[in-house]
Amino acid sequence: MNSRVRVITNKKTISEYIAEIWDYNELFWILAKRDIIVKYKQAVLGVGWAAIRPLITTLVMALAFGRLGRLGVNTSIPYMLIVSVGVTVWLYFSQSLTTISTSLVLNSNLVTKVYFPRLIIPLSSIFIGLVDVVVSLAVFAGLCIFYQFLPDWKIIFIPLILILTFLASFGVGLIAAVLNVKYRDIGQLISFVVQFGTFLSPVAYLTDAYKDASNGDLLYNLALLNPVTGCIDAMRWAMLGDFAPFNWYSFIPLVVFILVTFFYSIWFFRKHEDTFVDHI
Repeated sequence: MNSRVRVITNKKTISEYIAEIWDYNELFWILAKRDIIVKYKQAVLGVGWAAIRPLITTLVMALAFGRLGRLGVNTSIPYMLIVSVGVTVWLYFSQSLTTISTSLVLNSNLVTKVYFPRLIIPLSSIFIGLVDVVVSLAVFAGLCIFYQFLPDWKIIFIPLILILTFLASFGVGLIAAVLNVKYRDIGQLISFVVQFGTFLSPVAYLTDAYKDASNGDLLYNLALLNPVTGCIDAMRWAMLGDFAPFNWYSFIPLVVFILVTFFYSIWFFRKHEDTFVDHI
């Protein structure tokens, strides 16, 4: 009879750590499936909420910014489509950020009772938002049919942009998840950031709109530092045809932000991983 001995230690190399995460891939899928089922199982409309939320948000923002704010009067394509793309990206980013930042605390029963690589918990959060994204894209497709708008071949880049969006939320969310274990105020702070981030990010308007304000160059450069700006600009480039040219000025800061926060967050997580049980 073959037996396998597993040595539990916090002094693993990167390759050993990755290999251990792979060994627990079944747990990853179980957690991802559980989170999706729990989210929609007892909801009366089920997955229907994933369609209602982006649709209502798009309608409200199009009315507030397009009609009242008169941001949609000079657009060559329906303003609803511009807002719909921004809403899709923002909802995925904000939901991923919130879910990752609270994942360790919400799964404290697993963290304190069972050994496994804790990084699996925040990683499994990727699929919760993807369900909503798929439905949001279906809402966008319905709007395209209504307005008789046909996206071009660049839609093939949508999966890649969604991955970048998740990675943009992952680094910050992972750091927040570690801090939230010890300081529960972090959860409240993330909610605050998500609430106001909707208006500070170009969800319902184009990034170039910053240039029209007073001190426009300063506001535009500050907006480029927001990782969501790069995600939204890239998605509009992919989904709105020739209307939205690719914006390297927002994309390059996005890639730099992802690289810095991703590797730092992994190091930060591993440094504090063995102390989670003490604080939870």
